Amino acid sequence: MTLESFVITYGYPALLAGALLEGETIVIIAGIMAHSGYLQLPWVIGIAFGGAFCADQFCFQLGKRKGKAFLEKRPQWERRIDKVRRFLVGYQAIAVLSYRFIYGMRTITPIVIGASGFNTRRFVLLNLCSTFVWAVVVASAGYFFGNVVEAVLRDFQRYELAVMLVVAAVGGGIWFYRYRLKNR
Repeated sequence: MTLESFVITYGYPALLAGALLEGETIVIIAGIMAHSGYLQLPWVIGIAFGGAFCADQFCFQLGKRKGKAFLEKRPQWERRIDKVRRFLVGYQAIAVLSYRFIYGMRTITPIVIGASGFNTRRFVLLNLCSTFVWAVVVASAGYFFGNVVEAVLRDFQRYELAVMLVVAAVGGGIWFYRYRLKNR
């Protein structure tokens, strides 16, 4: 199976799974793949938006329904929970609009916001705006990164797998580094 056939077959489902979890790296890679012609940028943006929005709504509702008990079972999150609560007290709308752009805060923040009693309708509206901007910015960054790589490497197709692996390794390395710091 070639890279092209693999991406065409599994690219959009992998993007959706990545966006449902913690998707910056996956969305950037999908943007690069869109630049290479394997995926379509509007679909990348739409799927990244849909997956991230659904994940946020799930986490928010989890926080609404079981937030306090759920968070109490995770003492290792206490420092991040306190940061979110302090920020939420003074800057509710800004907190909802911006948390998605802070690496490592995407999963915990909607749970804390839901547990805080934040209005559901207001969260949905603010999160719609934030998620759409995030999807456009991150997917477009990948698309334009692909453009820069192509300009630097004239024979981009020859190196595209290596570039994708480097981007994935950097993203995985950042995740692993933050995971290790969190568990110390």
